[in-house]
Amino acid sequence: MGCSISGLNALYDAATGGGDVWINERRFRVLRQIGEGGFAFVYLVREQQPASDAAPARRHSAHVSEDGTYAMKKVLIQSKEQLDLVREEIRVSSLFNHPNLLPLLDHAIIAVKMCEGLKHMHSFDPPYAHNDVKPGNVLITRCKGQAPVATLMDFGSARPARKQIRSRSEALQLQEWAAEHCSAPYRAPELWDCPSHADIYERTDIWSLGCTLYAIMFNVSPFEYALGESGGSLQLAIVNGQLKWPAGPNPPYPDELRQFVIWMLQPQSEMRPHIGDVVLHVDKLIAKYLS
Repeated sequence: MGCSISGLNALYDAATGGGDVWINERRFRVLRQIGEGGFAFVYLVREQQPASDAAPARRHSAHVSEDGTYAMKKVLIQSKEQLDLVREEIRVSSLFNHPNLLPLLDHAIIAVKMCEGLKHMHSFDPPYAHNDVKPGNVLITRCKGQAPVATLMDFGSARPARKQIRSRSEALQLQEWAAEHCSAPYRAPELWDCPSHADIYERTDIWSLGCTLYAIMFNVSPFEYALGESGGSLQLAIVNGQLKWPAGPNPPYPDELRQFVIWMLQPQSEMRPHIGDVVLHVDKLIAKYLS
């Protein structure tokens, strides 16, 4: 059984593409992006197995590419309405077989969850924190005939999550450690500016997970806008929880998803959800919008 592994950045960064993609029983290598519109992106891809190995029911001989290259359209589905539109497009495209109409050769609708590995780490006694959750540390494994699996990697920053800070010296030591081991755009506020008397919990990872979800949605972490402002400070934007959403007349995501991100990006760690709550909420969102 063949498998392909790509970083979360590669799969969700709409500006680049890259890596291998399974569409049902067929594996394709993404060569480059050739088109974009709204939340749809078109890539030039090359099939990675011989045409004779593909399911015959899903292709017409007249539509087999001689050099194995095809156009692949990827749509980022954010709501049930978008899912219904995509399904209708698939249905209509499947009706036709004409030399002057672009044929639909295959399609797949895929949902990916990323939180179970973090839940396992947080369930240890004592709990462990990853401390560097970000898109670049998530791999997506695609195996033929199976749903994608998200794998959290790079445990160089992982350590027991709970720590009591009882002096200014301890607070500064924690901040120095975090500056070396935790990526700045995804680092929790309490790791930027730790009080002299504080209890640190595994919900530092929840902040990073919220930043990662935002980055999947908009291809940039939520507080990097501060780096482009005159006198702006990434640290101040994070510590103050100054979350901004990209401007636009029509929000591309349902309000429930935005509120979910806001819930995880609370500057006060005790106001953030536990990972178990995050998993439950993710399951509810998937059931609502991808059913």
